[in-house]
Amino acid sequence: MSLHESDGGAYTAERASALAGVPKSTVHYWARNGIIAPSVSDDPRIWSYGDLLKLRLVYWLRQPKQIGDTTVRATQMPEVIRALSKLEELELDLFDADGHPRVCLAETGEIQIFDDQGWRAAGGQLPFDFVDLLDPFEAISGFQGPDLRRPRPDLRIAPRKLSGAPHLRHTRLETAAIAALSRRGFSFEALHELYPFATTRALRQAVDLEDQLLTNEAKAAKAA
Repeated sequence: MSLHESDGGAYTAERASALAGVPKSTVHYWARNGIIAPSVSDDPRIWSYGDLLKLRLVYWLRQPKQIGDTTVRATQMPEVIRALSKLEELELDLFDADGHPRVCLAETGEIQIFDDQGWRAAGGQLPFDFVDLLDPFEAISGFQGPDLRRPRPDLRIAPRKLSGAPHLRHTRLETAAIAALSRRGFSFEALHELYPFATTRALRQAVDLEDQLLTNEAKAAKAA
């Protein structure tokens, strides 16, 4: 099963921007110019889980980076397009919230996957310096994308569960719902009474994640 055939999830452009750690204006620019087209539909307002990986890939490659003591130039667009093509070619299984593979990207744009089959490379051996596209992502601009598997210890993102919405582990309780109640004045104790299966720790993590995403959205609005 390839990434573009069924990568799950359905996110608004605002949510995709916040989760990927990429400004919404940049997301729309790439869509308009055919760099990354949403795979869910032709509607640029709806993005998939696989699209989040593409957004991170392009954004990371297009920035100057400091890796150790080395400053790495921004990758040129032809190299970025080749990296996107390689990501499309690789067969990935991204749907088990507790068993995601590692999707590793070298500074050169080389992509390698580590799963239960071991390393599957797009060419060559894994270089020493790389970024896992599913790991927490921090851009030079200040955007912070969370871990796309386990955004917090008690939270999960599974593309085929709840349309890819972040949720409390082993539940169908979305973090957005918890945060909405918290902003309406519900204390964590009251939330625990409402959802006794959810620990106070997990509830706090849900609000913390949504606060991070809200910060990303606010930064995106200023950058627009």
